Amino acid sequence: MCLTVSPPSSPGLLECCARCLVGAPFASLVATGLCFFGVALFCGCGHEALTGTEKLIETYFSKNYQDYEYLINVIHAFQYVIYGTASFFFLYGALLLAEGFYTTGAVRQIFGDYKTTICGKGLSATVTGGQKGRGSRGQHQAHSLERVCHCLGKWLGHPDKFVGITYALTIVWLLVFACSAVPVYIYFNTWTTCQSIAFPSKTSASIGSLCADARMYGVLPWNAFPGKVCGSNLLSICKTAEFQMTFHLFIAAFVGAAATLVSLLTFMIAATYNFAVLKLMGRGTKF
Repeated sequence: MCLTVSPPSSPGLLECCARCLVGAPFASLVATGLCFFGVALFCGCGHEALTGTEKLIETYFSKNYQDYEYLINVIHAFQYVIYGTASFFFLYGALLLAEGFYTTGAVRQIFGDYKTTICGKGLSATVTGGQKGRGSRGQHQAHSLERVCHCLGKWLGHPDKFVGITYALTIVWLLVFACSAVPVYIYFNTWTTCQSIAFPSKTSASIGSLCADARMYGVLPWNAFPGKVCGSNLLSICKTAEFQMTFHLFIAAFVGAAATLVSLLTFMIAATYNFAVLKLMGRGTKF
């Protein structure tokens, strides 16, 4: 007969994990994950979709490089902007998550929901007017992590600034979200035209008159030749894997922009709530 002896439980570790779970800013965690997912989807798919558009234009819509030279420069500029956008949102999302942890800890300390953890002490001393002075003996005995968190708390203990920055960033990203819908609209119109060509019984127009004109959307100048593709030639383009992939990549980029917008709104709501509570109920709070 074999006896299995289970290892002794560690109440200290379990209690620490429970405190972390209680004090975790779930809204900020969800918003951070959604932000990283949306930005990665928008930047990755948008970059490849712009590359596919460049190939489609130079292969089917214009044979003269000067006609689409400006478009190529704009596409390359947008791709560099995408690199910067991905880096910025990665850093700013991490900052917003840290701000969520700190302000949520301070708010819940005010309401007495849980005991403050090591990192929570840094912010609470900053935003709730806690004791700032320590004896020399206490300073030497302070844990290094606590000192780091205290310094971060002094810097992150200004939720009003994060609310303002996030609000402005949300307005800017709302414009990005609207602009990301433009290529989806163009490709959807082209795909709809191809469906009409593939099923001529659904339209009264002749197949030869059904065209996709890149000049009409400002993609190419009006003097570009041919600038448009009609009839069966357009249908053959729509059947290519390159067109299908580019169309779906733009849709994915649009979805990523929408997810990023939702995450920014969630960040802004959570930060505004924490700021309002600390402003109205915090003892000795300075903003």
